[in-house]
Amino acid sequence: QDDGGGMSPEYLRHCLSFGFSNKCTNSSIGQYGNGFKTSTMRLGADAIIFSCRKANRLTRSVGLLSYTFLKGTGCDDILVPVVDYEFDPSSRNFKRIMDRGEKHFSSNLSTLLRWSQFSTEDDLLNQFEDMGCHGTKIVVFNLWLNDVDEMELDFTTDDEDIMMSGAPKIPEERAKVKRLNHMHIANRFRYSLRVYASILYLRLPQHFKVILCGRTVEPHHIIKDLIYRECIKYQPQVGTSVQVDVITSIGFLKGAPHLDIYGFNVYHRNRLILPFWAAGSERGRGRGIAGVLEANFIRPTHDKQDFEKTELFQRLETRLKDMTME
Repeated sequence: QDDGGGMSPEYLRHCLSFGFSNKCTNSSIGQYGNGFKTSTMRLGADAIIFSCRKANRLTRSVGLLSYTFLKGTGCDDILVPVVDYEFDPSSRNFKRIMDRGEKHFSSNLSTLLRWSQFSTEDDLLNQFEDMGCHGTKIVVFNLWLNDVDEMELDFTTDDEDIMMSGAPKIPEERAKVKRLNHMHIANRFRYSLRVYASILYLRLPQHFKVILCGRTVEPHHIIKDLIYRECIKYQPQVGTSVQVDVITSIGFLKGAPHLDIYGFNVYHRNRLILPFWAAGSERGRGRGIAGVLEANFIRPTHDKQDFEKTELFQRLETRLKDMTME
């Protein structure tokens, strides 16, 4: 749940539409809006979205993106039921928006109630009570199971974290080197949401914080983990008249040379795309060396887990490998 600006009825439909994009500016991180569909469908079969926005009018919208619904009804097309409400100052209540008629509204509402955990319209609207007049809440349900029919996500091991099921156990105290590697953030981010969220942003925006399981996530700045740090300027040939300067902070991680960890943390528009990327280095070479840079001149893939393998990306990989060897 967030307390951002929220989405209007029109924008929520854009967000839920497959292939829609209106984020083609140079300051955008992603291509399709906010990665909603990719991320929610990876976590579970179904998601219901509540969003309210106050602009020229105060609106509330509810939408359902449901694999269970589509499979259960045998739909060939992707149907996304949405209902909208608008605040009526005269009655001081929210009234239904029925631009496409009462029958269409009732059909969508019926689908929402049948295929979600909410049994009445009042149950749906009660979800807005803790959201104020702007923000978005996403409820993902029917979470996926792994190969042994256990939930992929672990909500019980740590009350203040959401972890991947089957996360490795912490080695005994006497295995100091093994424990040092295991406890390093470069390994923990792979199975701890709290750790991953702590390095997700290069610079935390003002008045912005992430709260997980009721506790604020403290940002972790990887640059502060580096000793004997150097800043190296790289000027990629991007084919424009504007010169691009990319500053890479590189150094040894605290704990080197005992750490079997290395790689570059590559951000794009302030958001982490590649954590501890080996950048072409052979395993064992560059051990204990890490770096941080913001590469806004290359384009991330739609899921923001990698970059498109362009010539610019390949040149960056070569340069980072050279930095490691130097």
